[in-house]
Formats: sequence, C-alpha cells, structure tokens
Amino acid sequence: MNRNILLTGGTSGIGKGLKDYFESKGDKVFNLSLSSQEYPCDITNAAQLDAVFEKLQNIKFDILINCAGRGLSGAVELTSESDVRAQFELNFFALVSVTKKALPLMKEKSKIINISSTCALFPLPFRAYYCASKAAVNMLTDGLRMELKNTGIQVAAICPGEVKTNFTKNRVKHFETNARYGDSVEKSTCYVDSHEDKRMSVEKAVKKMAKFIERKKLKPMTIIGKQKYLYFISRFVPKALFVKVIGKIFVK
Repeated sequence: MNRNILLTGGTSGIGKGLKDYFESKGDKVFNLSLSSQEYPCDITNAAQLDAVFEKLQNIKFDILINCAGRGLSGAVELTSESDVRAQFELNFFALVSVTKKALPLMKEKSKIINISSTCALFPLPFRAYYCASKAAVNMLTDGLRMELKNTGIQVAAICPGEVKTNFTKNRVKHFETNARYGDSVEKSTCYVDSHEDKRMSVEKAVKKMAKFIERKKLKPMTIIGKQKYLYFISRFVPKALFVKVIGKIFVK
C-alpha cells in the first residue's frame, strides 16, 4: 500500500506482528525500539527521541501505532515508587512524547492508534499500576480524538486481552508481602500466569487489530479477545458487585 507507518515496540510480541503484517502489505514501517536496526531508541529518553525524530523530520506518516509497553504486578502498598514511575514513563509518558513529536509529521486523514489493554477497562488486584497506566492511555486517546476532530486525523485505542507473547515473562513481578496479604500476591500472580497456553495467538490478535486499523472510519475503541464480554457485563451491573466478583476470582 506504500504507506509510511511509525511504530513503537516493533521488535517483539504484538508490535513485531503488526510490523510484519504491514510490511507484507507493501508499507514502510519505521520501528522505534531498543532493538530496532534502523531506528534504535529508548523512547523514554528525551535525547534519543529528539535524535531519531531529527532523522524522520522529512517523512510524512499515514499511521502512528504506539505499541511499546510493559507490565508490572505487585501489591500497591509494597511496590517501589521507582518501578511505578518506570511503568508510567514507558506506558504513558513515552507514548505522549512520541505522539507530540509525530503529530507535525502526520498526513491529512492519517490515524493514531494507541495499543492499550483490557486492563484499562476494569480493575485487577495486584495489577493496579498496570491497569492505571493503560486507563490513562484510554483517557488520553479520547481527549486527543476530540481535539483533532476538525483536522481529519483519527485517534483510537485498541484494547487486547490475553495474547500469547513474552509479555508475561517480561513483566516486572513483585511478590513482596506482609501480614495483610499473606501469600495472596504470589498466588494471584501465578494464577493469571497459568493461563498462558489459553491466550490468543499473536497472529490472530494482529489480524483483528489490522482489520480495525484499516477501517475508513475508526470507532474510539475496540476490544480484542473474550474479555470484551466482561467489559459488557461491567457496564450493566453495580460496580460494587463487579469489583467483588473480580476480587473473588483473582485474589487467591
């Protein structure tokens, strides 16, 4: 299709799947990531980001896909502030920085796609910081969508559920506990991780994401995976009941 696509986190997992998909369609994908061969960049580092956008200043982009991110688990009370800040630096603030630098380079009728998570839509115990970082992405997406409504640039969030990648393996995990939590922190983390073999394949997830991205008119958000039914339920039952049930399922 000969489009220019700017992508973060395109060397593994969903990001690599999206990169491979669009390149197979004839698009040029500019991958910003630590392991990128052409555009190596720590997108949380302002100097590196400035340098890479200096190289890209004469390119006009059809699509921006903010995909870079990582996970964090642990009790809110016991997770270090440095880990919390690192979580938000990559999942939220780096996304903001890339978007702000990319916007002047976006073509008319271009698209900005933020890869969020179903964790942005409902809470999970011992995943609170990750959920919060992705909820921030969703709110930013909606606000930016409204701000750009008269420009022709569409903004949307994709919220994938459980996808079989190295995301679980690479998640920063904290099992620190005290008398308040006992072994719930570790048990709950291991319970979620035990579902790895039941997760959606990257290929299937990417196919669904690409179908959404290719639409002429984007909805503000789409959910990929069976968690969309849980989100549907959460909108029609009292929040107190929903949170209670989620707590019973995930707090072991």
